Amino acid sequence: MDFLFMDWLGTPAWFWLAFISLVAALTAFDLGILHKQDREMGIGESLKLSAFYIGVAMLFGAWVWYARGPEPGMQYFTGFFIEKALSIDNVFVISLIFSYFAIPAKYQYRALLWGIIAVIVLRGLMIAGGAALVQQAYWVLYLFAAFLIFTGIRMFFAGDEPVDLEKNPAIRFISTHMRVTREQHGERFFVRTTDSRTGKMVTAATPLFLALVVINLADLVFAVDSVPAIFAITTDTFIVYTSNIMAILGLRALYFALAAMVHRFHYLKYALAAILVFIGVKIFVADFVLDGGKFPPAVSLGVTLTLIAAGIGYSLWKTKDEPEKDWPAGMSSEDVARSD
Repeated sequence: MDFLFMDWLGTPAWFWLAFISLVAALTAFDLGILHKQDREMGIGESLKLSAFYIGVAMLFGAWVWYARGPEPGMQYFTGFFIEKALSIDNVFVISLIFSYFAIPAKYQYRALLWGIIAVIVLRGLMIAGGAALVQQAYWVLYLFAAFLIFTGIRMFFAGDEPVDLEKNPAIRFISTHMRVTREQHGERFFVRTTDSRTGKMVTAATPLFLALVVINLADLVFAVDSVPAIFAITTDTFIVYTSNIMAILGLRALYFALAAMVHRFHYLKYALAAILVFIGVKIFVADFVLDGGKFPPAVSLGVTLTLIAAGIGYSLWKTKDEPEKDWPAGMSSEDVARSD
């Protein structure tokens, strides 16, 4: 049993095993019990399930705080809240993707769940690569910091240009190089169908598979911002990965609550822009103003929470009189109003 206490990426192996077991249990429970049958999710159920996942993330953070100490605990919570706030933009893009491919609401949750499983692996690879870079060359953190400052400034002054999925290179590539059916086939990603030219049975992808691929590619784009942001908070690989994944795990449940009202969070992007700039600047402050001293984790957490709360509050107040937007693909106003 000595291997449980062996150091792996700066953290005892049993910490990693405990986290992986928790994620596996939550995913199995979600897919195998809560949503064994495909069905539409109402707003009430979405909010309850979101509260459950947030509660689990908070309890996990409390455990990190107790087992690792206050500083790693605050770093975990800072990373978690930043990733959670950044995911609101992700919700908007996911909603557009489902609408573009006309995915019925009852199949969206399963597609999101498999997407999350892929994200867990892809984020792990990105974070492992980032950790290796930082370990070999600390100056990479300065690149991350400069990138975050640039991204925050660009986000602050960026317009609200709509996402044009017609020109998405991934969609065009898959549609050109793979057989894709025009119609939906339930929850299936691939089906056997007859080739109209040869009359032979062939395997073809469904629109649900294309939606899954594009969602995961969109997440990689968002990860370009979120992963450097958390590395700028801490270089502890365990904290970086767990805070990232715990925020993403509840995204599929939160999607159904937020997709119908994501326009109400329009001004949150300015708070997120300020957070990215703040996180990037504090790297330079810590190394060149504080002579390599640590920037207080409590300050980072406090500034992050204050900016997110201010962004959400101002957005809800500013958009309180705006008319409702279209519901997510496959959902009606009755679906949105339904309480579970």
